[in-house]
Amino acid sequence: MAEGQPRSVMHRLRRALLGAPIPTSKAHHERLSPLLGLPVFSSDALSSVAYATEAILMVLILSSQAALKEQIAISVAIVALIIIITISYQETIQAYPSGGGSYIVASENLGPKAGIVAGAALLIDYILTVSVSVAAGVDSILSAVPSIKLHIPDATVTISLFFILLVAYANLRGLKESGSVFAVPTYGFILSMFVVIGVGVWKTMHTPAGVPHVETGGLVGKEATVGMLFITLRAFAAGCTALTGIEAVSNGVPAFKAPEQKNAQKTLIWMSSILAVLFIGMGYIALGLPTHYNDFRLVDSASPRYLTLIAQIAAFGFGKSTSFGMFQVTLWFTAAILILAANTAFADFPRLASLLARDGYLPRYLSRQGDRLVFHNGIMVLAVLACALIVVFQGKLDALLPLYAIGVFAAFTLSQTGMVVHWLRERHRGWQKSAITNGIGAFLCGVVLLIIGYTKFAEGAWLVMVLIPLFCALFWSIKKRYGSMTRQLEIAGQPKFVAEGHLSLLLVPRVHRGILNGLDYAQQLRGECQAVHVTINEKTLPELQRMWDEFGREVPLVVLPSQYRSLISPVLDYVDRIREDRPNLMITVIVSEAVSTKWYQRLLTENVALQLKNSLARRKGVVVANVRYFLN
Repeated sequence: MAEGQPRSVMHRLRRALLGAPIPTSKAHHERLSPLLGLPVFSSDALSSVAYATEAILMVLILSSQAALKEQIAISVAIVALIIIITISYQETIQAYPSGGGSYIVASENLGPKAGIVAGAALLIDYILTVSVSVAAGVDSILSAVPSIKLHIPDATVTISLFFILLVAYANLRGLKESGSVFAVPTYGFILSMFVVIGVGVWKTMHTPAGVPHVETGGLVGKEATVGMLFITLRAFAAGCTALTGIEAVSNGVPAFKAPEQKNAQKTLIWMSSILAVLFIGMGYIALGLPTHYNDFRLVDSASPRYLTLIAQIAAFGFGKSTSFGMFQVTLWFTAAILILAANTAFADFPRLASLLARDGYLPRYLSRQGDRLVFHNGIMVLAVLACALIVVFQGKLDALLPLYAIGVFAAFTLSQTGMVVHWLRERHRGWQKSAITNGIGAFLCGVVLLIIGYTKFAEGAWLVMVLIPLFCALFWSIKKRYGSMTRQLEIAGQPKFVAEGHLSLLLVPRVHRGILNGLDYAQQLRGECQAVHVTINEKTLPELQRMWDEFGREVPLVVLPSQYRSLISPVLDYVDRIREDRPNLMITVIVSEAVSTKWYQRLLTENVALQLKNSLARRKGVVVANVRYFLN
């Protein structure tokens, strides 16, 4: 906007909230070393230890106290899966140095149908990542300060919505993937967890062995009739949420310093190693806790049982203190990294949506970066959907988790299968080893996907299974519509509209300076020119005709009666009569429009031009033009 020209209230408000525009020349990413790349790309994966082991225990505890013995075996199996998938994604990083997300890998190697399935699964997973991570972070805060629930109605939902909107706002302002921003909470979480687990392991080794006592509130045995195999598989499926976020490093290879691939691979190994140690450590200590509680989010926040599993482990090692000791430090760092995990989704969801929009599967406005160099439309869509999930499921982590991980493993399976096809096609030196590695990863991810689908179906996984094909159908319908639009807009082979003359119709509600400005414009156009007045009040017509005779510059005035006092319908009828007599005539309907400098002054004017545009939108050969005149 030119200097000195008045800016609208909305423009000034937008600048105050989001900041000044960023030039395209500054569209670059901070190049990261593995030391800074770890906090940027690992927050989603590492934060999953805050709820994955807890999810396993909640399934086993509801079965029977004896079922808790299976927890460590399940944790070991998940750690083995983490190792195998990490090795598989090492191959993906090697093959796709520009970033190898599941959508790109599946599209290039398995075809567009597989690609949009992977894209749909990932979009759903990113929405769930925000909801699950923030809900788990709020649980950690409420474990640290349980009295919050006494002062804030629906504390879990209210605080979760606040953090989702806060993270969305930060991303709309153009929050960068800065290692310095992510380093403190991520490394703080890692160090505090290592301390807590180290102390917990030491205390566990000096505690008499045995299965911990379970406080259940009368729920133990509720599912005792269900087969042990199904319970074990269900707990395994619940714990597989620990693998969410592993793909993030392979998506962000270009963000690393040279050599990009080696640094990305090193970061992936560090992330997976820390994740495996934390996960197995929590599983080991969980069996040594003197007491388990089957419900970590009780309504009575004053109850001493209002603790997440991490809170129980921290309290086991250091005691439950309201002062800022190790218990509080651990829970606040846990909350911080969980909220950062939501930020990872806010970076990846808009980027993936922009790729799908670029390929014609989503509305094109999702592919456009805003003036802060972020995909602002995608950020707002994600915020709305994540908030809706929190409200619908009341921020309950045990209700959201069954929906989680299906999208992750669907994308994993397609990505790793696509990598097998890639190696079979490329056949470079050592391709057999790479193909076998990704083949094993694809097989195991497919098996886990079936287990999750089978065991979590009744808990809510059916909803994701329905949403993925619905998303795919939506993608194809959008793609089909864009294809139809492209064909219709092709120049070759399409009939050309040949205008036989032009008619300008100037609407004249009354005669004033603004109308004369419109008349000047109408007379600059080629062809015929008419003034059109719709009569609402017959008493004003003589004076209007007298003034038009004086100022109308010999342009004929057509007077249209309005039986029902409508300004629009008589104009539409008149235009239709002209087009019926002269179908190839080009018609421009000109409306003079006042522009006020104050927003509240605009409430006093009627936007007839917009109403006419909407009404004439389906009529070929008709244009509506605004001639604006400005009022101080």
